[in-house]
Amino acid sequence: MYWSGAAFCIFLFITHTSGVPPVIRVGALFPKHTGKHSSELAFRYAVHRLNRDKSLLPETNIVYDIEYVSRFDSFDTVQKVCRLVQVGVQAIFSPTDSVLATHINSICDALDIPDIGRSTHDFSINVHPSQQYVNNAFIDVIRYLNWTRFGILYEKDYGIINLHQLSRSIQAEVHMRKVSQASYLSVLNEFKNKEIHNIIIDISSDGITALLKNILQQQMNEYKYHYFFTSFDLETFDLEDFKYNFVNITSFRLVDIGDVAVKEILKDLEFFGRTIFQESDANLYLRKAVTIETEPALIFDSVYVFAIGLQTLEQSHTLYLSNLTCDDEIPWNGGLSLINYINAVEWKGLTGPIQFKEGQRVQFKLDLIKLKQHSIVKVGEWTPQGYLNITEPSVFFDSGSMNVTLVVITILETPYVMMHYGKNFTGNERFYGFCVDILETISHEVGFDYILDLVPDRKYGAKDPETGEWNGMVAQLMKYKADLAVGSMTITYARESVIDFTKPFMNLGISILFKVPESEPTRLFSFMNPLAIEIWIYVLIAYFLVSISIYIVGKLSPIEWHCIHPCDLDNITIGNQFTMSDSFWFTIGTLMQQSSDIYPRATSTRIISSIWGFFSLIIVASYTANLAAFLTTERMINPIENADDLATQTEISYGTLESGSTMTFFRNRIP
Repeated sequence: MYWSGAAFCIFLFITHTSGVPPVIRVGALFPKHTGKHSSELAFRYAVHRLNRDKSLLPETNIVYDIEYVSRFDSFDTVQKVCRLVQVGVQAIFSPTDSVLATHINSICDALDIPDIGRSTHDFSINVHPSQQYVNNAFIDVIRYLNWTRFGILYEKDYGIINLHQLSRSIQAEVHMRKVSQASYLSVLNEFKNKEIHNIIIDISSDGITALLKNILQQQMNEYKYHYFFTSFDLETFDLEDFKYNFVNITSFRLVDIGDVAVKEILKDLEFFGRTIFQESDANLYLRKAVTIETEPALIFDSVYVFAIGLQTLEQSHTLYLSNLTCDDEIPWNGGLSLINYINAVEWKGLTGPIQFKEGQRVQFKLDLIKLKQHSIVKVGEWTPQGYLNITEPSVFFDSGSMNVTLVVITILETPYVMMHYGKNFTGNERFYGFCVDILETISHEVGFDYILDLVPDRKYGAKDPETGEWNGMVAQLMKYKADLAVGSMTITYARESVIDFTKPFMNLGISILFKVPESEPTRLFSFMNPLAIEIWIYVLIAYFLVSISIYIVGKLSPIEWHCIHPCDLDNITIGNQFTMSDSFWFTIGTLMQQSSDIYPRATSTRIISSIWGFFSLIIVASYTANLAAFLTTERMINPIENADDLATQTEISYGTLESGSTMTFFRNRIP
């Protein structure tokens, strides 16, 4: 009997000291006097659902303490956080306000209490998607839409995206304006006057309703405008006035309201809300179970992430209740283990797949949604692993459903655009060619009608260097007299700075056609071509001077005088071999590298002969080399190698098409 009683006591001791305590207390902070209770309702409902289902924590109940804080009173916020710590909360669900989150996290970090909210510090779990990934998602969409010029409206204390990173990552003309509700109208008017049609709106949900009204007042709800909202709650706003004006409104959403599990939770949440609030309030904040704002959905997921972390911890560790105060600053010994298990949670909640890395959410799915005539539809999605995937690209270029006929201008150039001149051809049937076929195919695939006509001045488009005005098809597009231009139009930097181009269907440069120079007919004195005429004159002068010098020096030198008939002793005749004719013969023989019977005897004549021989060697070698090069390269000489050579010379006349890219090229290079 004694042993059985002891065993029973040990069993009770193990039961109450291992795993998770039967009661877990958590704290939550919500904004005070905001008039919105949706986040608080989602928090209460998540705790209620956990305690009711018992699927995650069958032996544990979660109780909560709620405090209401003001973002303008950080001291009061700190006091209320310390009050929650003193009552023994094991986690604190903090608000999304960045200023208050910093103060709250400093206390949680010092006491090792998990802070579940939007903070990026230690001992915090950020259930919001990582801002870096969200920024990449918006950058990918902007690049897909090929925005080269757009504006950004942002509020000081609000920002889902990092505007500086976005502006650095995209090569575009960006106009950023910090706004408040009082300045919405003036900034929109500024963008309208500057013809900025693509606008990113990074403001809070409270200001979006007022901004939408200002857009209507400015009549900026036409199809040429495209608004890209950074808010994930676009589906919760009334867009009835925008549906039938064909204005482009795009955004991301984090909650897939079409998911069956999400619909069931929203329906149950609405029923729970009627027991907490009055019926009118429940309908207002829950949108009659049709949708839910992102913040309440994230609060709901935060509670479940905490519960899953507790469930995982229960299997291998014992969680001891905290007994902390802000005065002692003694950290909770169970906080580190709990935060590690929460950080390892992988789950799919209202906001999609959830996974963390160092407290930051790195697994999620953003649905790209766009307003159409009847409703908001999903047109793609973005994930950190797969990046942007557009499932319905036609919605971004769907003009057929808007019953809009585009004005398309072109210019005649065979074989791209040609024209039938018969009387039986009218309208678009007058034109045919490669570019016309491309336009027809695009109109069928995208779905739009068009009116094709020639540009009035028959020019592609060039900028006047004096007035700065454009002409041709470029001017027609800039003045909105045409919607599209089609043809063999060259993409240049100057044109691309004022109009947008599609991807080129052909890559070409400036080609120059000219007749290859023919070889000159053989002439009598063609052998003289390897050397300049001046060289030949200098050689001839040197020949005469050297010959005369040898003649004179030979006459003056006694050694050059010798007996003409040495064997005839009776007739001794003394003569000189360097006569005038022999001197010239000796010099020309040396130049031609041929020997002669005359050779100098005196030192003076030998020195002159050696100098002349060395000179002859250099001249003959140079002539031989130049002659070989002249004969082999004569047919390979081209007067023009590239367009720059043509632009810098004046001997060859050339012409270009007026107001074309080639004309602009040569005009910019000719001083």
